[in-house]
Amino acid sequence: MSLLQSRLFGNNKQTRTVGRGLQSIFLILFTLLMTNGILARLVYLQIAQGSTYRERAESNRIRLLPKQPERGNIFDRNGKLLATTRYPHSVYLWPMAHTKASWSVVGRRLSKILDMSREEIEKKLEEAGPNSSKLVRIKRDLSLNEITALREYESELKNVEIHTDAVRYYPHGREFAHVLGYTRELTAAQLRQKEGEGYRLGDVIGQMGIEKAYEKVLRGEWGGQQVEVDGKGRPLRILGEKQAKAGKDLHLTIDWDLQMAAEKALGDRNGTIIVMNPRNGGMLAMVSHPTFDPNVFSKQKLSQTEVQEILQGTDHPLLNRALRAYPPASTFKIVTTTAALESGKFSPGTVLPTYGYLSFGNYRFNEWNHAGFGPLGFAGAIAMSSDTFFYQVGARVGGPTLIEWTRKYGLGRKTGFEFTSEESKGFVPDEAWKQKVWKMPWTVGDSVNMSIGQGALLATPLQVAIMFAVPANGGYRVQPHLLQDNEQAKTWRESVGMKPSTVNVLREGLRKVVTEGTAKALNVPTLPPIAGKTGTAEAWQSKGVKANHAWFAGYAPADNPELVIVAFAEHSGGGGGSVASPMALQVMQEYFQKSKIKSHK
Repeated sequence: MSLLQSRLFGNNKQTRTVGRGLQSIFLILFTLLMTNGILARLVYLQIAQGSTYRERAESNRIRLLPKQPERGNIFDRNGKLLATTRYPHSVYLWPMAHTKASWSVVGRRLSKILDMSREEIEKKLEEAGPNSSKLVRIKRDLSLNEITALREYESELKNVEIHTDAVRYYPHGREFAHVLGYTRELTAAQLRQKEGEGYRLGDVIGQMGIEKAYEKVLRGEWGGQQVEVDGKGRPLRILGEKQAKAGKDLHLTIDWDLQMAAEKALGDRNGTIIVMNPRNGGMLAMVSHPTFDPNVFSKQKLSQTEVQEILQGTDHPLLNRALRAYPPASTFKIVTTTAALESGKFSPGTVLPTYGYLSFGNYRFNEWNHAGFGPLGFAGAIAMSSDTFFYQVGARVGGPTLIEWTRKYGLGRKTGFEFTSEESKGFVPDEAWKQKVWKMPWTVGDSVNMSIGQGALLATPLQVAIMFAVPANGGYRVQPHLLQDNEQAKTWRESVGMKPSTVNVLREGLRKVVTEGTAKALNVPTLPPIAGKTGTAEAWQSKGVKANHAWFAGYAPADNPELVIVAFAEHSGGGGGSVASPMALQVMQEYFQKSKIKSHK
């Protein structure tokens, strides 16, 4: 009985509760959910984020050591070195350096050695980004004391490395500054524009002159090493290497001797001297004052004195005066002569009286000597630079014809010279411009003023050189250029469409300027015959002070020209005959004496 009761009524003590009901189902589902979550996370990390984490791991184990390409050298036409490369030491940091615990020690020590604030150093690292695997240059052109100090505290300076850099060097400094230009580190704005072309933080780029015009040719291609490092950042082995490709060398049309002669002739005046081959536009010399030393831009940071002198100087030393526009004054009279003879309103034998002054409308236009020169033909008027002669010509030819020939000579537009961003196109006024700006029609007075190169007319010294190449080479406009191998520019010639008789009148008049006119300083027996034209442009400096520009433009030998020369003195206060002509004489003496020496070898 007791056995039966125990079987019938003892169920409560032996009843199994665990695993019954919903508990087992919940446990199974929870386990499956956790397992699937872990698997999903693993899949996400392995597949979706795998490349990112592999890159991070690789950046800790594998580092890229970039190798800067050597910039191409620049030579003059005879192989004389004008720009090359030197190899100073620079200090580099890994971008993640300032995020490490050791940075408080490294940053403080580095700041003291390099004489740079920690904020300045950190800014360079932050610009690269903490995940960048490339070294960042903090300072270049280290002094011997800085290198010694960095070596001395090497144990403290984790992630700090010293390497040699290729830095631009100009052995002749100021003399070729406006021809060569300079290189400088990319600004932040330039880097954003150039990143797609392979530029990186700390790269240098041509900022003006030949360095800018032929940046792609001179720059070369970066190389580098892929290096495996240990936990302490020490190199274990080189995994791969790409050789840096040096930039190409350039040979210019510039003649070192002529450039130096032009520098000496210009002296301490502000202005420019240009020497050009009239047959093909090759530039033999191009000097501009004031000038600057392009080597200062190889420094990572300019001193306040250098900034004041070069970048903020009131005389604007970075401005290339050869490419800036000025009133061409009486040098323009060759265009007025061409327009007159080609219009059919005048003949090569035309003779006109000259006066002390002439009146057009309500305005009085004076002769420069206030007396006149008596009756003159075109050649005589060019020789004596008679204003009243050309007033009459301009008034009769009229504005449209005069403007047409001004543009045929190339004024009012860029020349095609390599320094596109630096070159002014000058200005040729016309009826549309005057109506827009002054709300007035073109008048005879405008034509009269323009006939002697004054008024709103503006031309660059380079445009004036091309203008004088036209009579020198028989009626063709050429394209100025600096690259000796630029075959396209050397062979480009465009006829301005003038008759041979017009060319002859121009040549006769320009020769008389030297033999009996305003440029007798160039009529010397030791030189071949020279032809040219002086000019004195009315100009005012600040505070209403009148200080005229002085011009001389010409060519030699007069019967078979080898060079065109333009000498221009900005705000000289003197005339073309007294100031600019002697400058041109010095350069021509250098050129023809050198030619004579070569012919006797």
